[in-house]
Amino acid sequence: MPVKKPTTRSEFKTGEHIVYPAHGVGRIVGIDTQEVAGIKLELFVISFIKDKMTLRVPVPKATSVGMRKLADAATVKRSLETVRGRARIKRTMWSRRAQEYEAKINSGDLIAIAEVVRDLFRSENQPEQSYSERQLYEAALDRMAREISSVNRISETEAIRQIELNLAKSPRRGAKPDEAAEATETTETQDKAA
Repeated sequence: MPVKKPTTRSEFKTGEHIVYPAHGVGRIVGIDTQEVAGIKLELFVISFIKDKMTLRVPVPKATSVGMRKLADAATVKRSLETVRGRARIKRTMWSRRAQEYEAKINSGDLIAIAEVVRDLFRSENQPEQSYSERQLYEAALDRMAREISSVNRISETEAIRQIELNLAKSPRRGAKPDEAAEATETTETQDKAA
């Protein structure tokens, strides 16, 4: 059985940006010591400015709860390539898919979040999204943009623009070629039938 190495202070530093799975990108603003039930605990104090929230995470539990450093440039590049891919939408009930999307968003995994953005994106020439689809899409887009903006040191608006440019390169976004292909297949089928 592998021995779990304890989280040390040096793994995460005060002032650094981190990703907390359920809340996205935050910044470690300090390390507090608090006494709980007679036990002294060291806690990372993490600020999520956009959400106006502060979270305290026990230092030894930081990695086990999924807290991680920001993604590297290669992972950001892979996430942008992911949104360019073809959407993979399962043929299951919406409630089940919504739970899966929510789990991916809260996983803190940038690639999984990119998959949600890819699967729920709708261009102008596609049918309108339901309210819950739109909410999940915006949550995933926001999480992805926050991490990309922190990694690339750009504004969230610029990060969203990068994501949307990559979404536009996706094969299904240009519905015109697909419609032309369907029209060709239909006429070929009709010709064979005749």
